[in-house]
Amino acid sequence: MTQPPSDTHPATGPPATTPLRIGLLLPTREQAINGSFAAAPLLELARRAEELGFDSVWVGDSLIARPRLDPLTLLAAAAAVTTRLTLGTAALTAALRHPLIGAHTVASLDHVARSRLVLGLGAGFPVPETEEEFDAVGTEFATRVGRLDETVALWRTAWNSTRAGTSQDFFGRYWKADGLHRLPPPHRAGGPPLWLAGSDTPAVLRRVARYYDGWLPFLPSAEQYATAWRRIGDHMAESGRPDGSVTPALYATLTPDADRAAARRELDHYLRRYYGRPLDAMASLQAYGWGSPADCAEWLAEYVSAGARHLVLRVGSLAMERHIDAIAEVVLPALRALFPAPLHRPEETL
Repeated sequence: MTQPPSDTHPATGPPATTPLRIGLLLPTREQAINGSFAAAPLLELARRAEELGFDSVWVGDSLIARPRLDPLTLLAAAAAVTTRLTLGTAALTAALRHPLIGAHTVASLDHVARSRLVLGLGAGFPVPETEEEFDAVGTEFATRVGRLDETVALWRTAWNSTRAGTSQDFFGRYWKADGLHRLPPPHRAGGPPLWLAGSDTPAVLRRVARYYDGWLPFLPSAEQYATAWRRIGDHMAESGRPDGSVTPALYATLTPDADRAAARRELDHYLRRYYGRPLDAMASLQAYGWGSPADCAEWLAEYVSAGARHLVLRVGSLAMERHIDAIAEVVLPALRALFPAPLHRPEETL
């Protein structure tokens, strides 16, 4: 069994006093695969996640590559039916939207959510379906990484533009905007935290350390995660960013079932429907765990020992509701027993 971190600052992660938070991905895409786009069941699941003790709920994003409900609209509704949960995107493909409209929409959502919002942002996965999606909205796929970073820069300029001595205009490679101070400011000063959903390539790790407030990878092994997190720490030190500036998160898919073989079959079926690819093909790309709830907890604990402090859990099933209780009853308490939250930290919301 994985041991909890010591009280010292480990080379592979943040201090042991950093709280562990566990979130649930709402099944917007899974619902669409099953032929439904109803919002009510998703909102009920968000309420249930709060009651069961999850710390956050998350939604994915796609227009035509993997269609589902719009994530920002759904999070606004989820904000109205919950009071405690952090609300996040995992991940929003920001470049599919004009950045000025995005800045306005996100600031508005931050007011609805009353500063409970976190945006995981992705440049777009390099597969043909995503390239077609970019073409459909008239955005160049080849420049998607630069467009994402520039969108983030424009958003932050807009969200800080009412502060004395800050710029009210933006001039970038792809966009220019004047008078950003006329936009409504977000509820949280400076806007919600922006996390980069990406892998462990050198370019991604440097961008996380320089530009973003969090890192949301889906790396297939805890060892790979630990190595990458150390490199982010090195880059942060080089750029002068203090410890704690970047939240180390993890996007992980698990299928809990006491029958390990049955769990693997269900996960394989899920991935064939979701991605059109089997588990054997996807396991080298993303983090997948299956087996008993206790097995899943032990697998996730390895990532927490490697540094992860906010877990975004996707249930690898097209009938995920039947697994939620097992995750809440076994996985959450097992992880929190290994990595207990520190006392007297009411300001922690992410």
